[in-house]
Amino acid sequence: MEISLKLLPESERRHAVMDGMDSLPFGQLRCDHMFVMEYEKGQWINPRIEPYANFSIPPGAIALHYGQAIFEGAKAFRHADGEIYTFRFNKNAERLNRSADILCMPHVPEDMQMEGLMRLLDIERKWCPTIPESSLYIRPFLFATEDTLGVKPSGKHIFCIMLSPSGPYYAGGFNKTVTLLITEQFHRATPGGTGAAKAAGNYAASLRAQEFAHSKGAAQVLYLDATNTYLEEVGAMNHFHVLRDGSLIIPEFTDTILQSITSESVLEMLPNARQERIKLTDFVAMVQSGEIVEAGGFGTAAVITPVGRYITDAGESYEVGDGSIGPVTRALYERYTGIQKGTLPDTHGWLQKVPHF
Repeated sequence: MEISLKLLPESERRHAVMDGMDSLPFGQLRCDHMFVMEYEKGQWINPRIEPYANFSIPPGAIALHYGQAIFEGAKAFRHADGEIYTFRFNKNAERLNRSADILCMPHVPEDMQMEGLMRLLDIERKWCPTIPESSLYIRPFLFATEDTLGVKPSGKHIFCIMLSPSGPYYAGGFNKTVTLLITEQFHRATPGGTGAAKAAGNYAASLRAQEFAHSKGAAQVLYLDATNTYLEEVGAMNHFHVLRDGSLIIPEFTDTILQSITSESVLEMLPNARQERIKLTDFVAMVQSGEIVEAGGFGTAAVITPVGRYITDAGESYEVGDGSIGPVTRALYERYTGIQKGTLPDTHGWLQKVPHF
């Protein structure tokens, strides 16, 4: 793939914005450039890297009216050798195309996604932060641009990759547990819908539940299935819990759960990690009895979010273990992030070095 370049002169680039920073917000900063290409007449055209700027799309673009839009989230890290490494971006590229199938959108060839990202990262090397719990967050996204008010799959799309130097997703980072709200009032997805896709509309639909959780003093909602019987997801993360014997349990992936790449990685890393269909009544009983000693969420942005307490909108409260971060969760976080940052060996081949083009 031949990628055209339209780069800002060095004098106009904004690397100095990070000078002297000892912390970073999540997702607020932007790198100087982005990778973009269009889909028209059944093919991808005009792949390019250009300055980060607004798009020009018609007011009738299908994405604006009918929500035909998907995205991904990945990370890159600067290692001690000074080089930049991506973490399992091939899995993000695969998942983007699974989401595209669900929303009737064209596949973005994985090799195109990878080459566009690598060339963009090579240009934006100076933006990769090194402060604790930071990364260069990668946001690929695909949205429909055909100008029509008929409800149908779009024939035109834009694919873009943008970058954001970021700190931890939650204030305080890993070293702080959160409270989750268990409620039957809201559901993230229903069978046969778009729950297994990383679709923009899924996140819009979650905002009301998230605000409700905040009003109850919780960070997020622990979603249940449509029958209010089984555990599903934690906000925008997969859920997990740890049993007294050290086993780590993740709910089985269904078409109402987004398959987390972090969860997939943990299942590959830990021989005592497995998936089960988990009834809410069983889960609560095991928390109360002390059979469940740790719990949390898995996701790219936060990596691992430890949970110290569950509450219900009826006022019930269940503490997990002693309410603090448990040893299994802490060891897993340190191992996982150690691989990402290159301080521990990558025995799985998950890291890919960004070439110097």
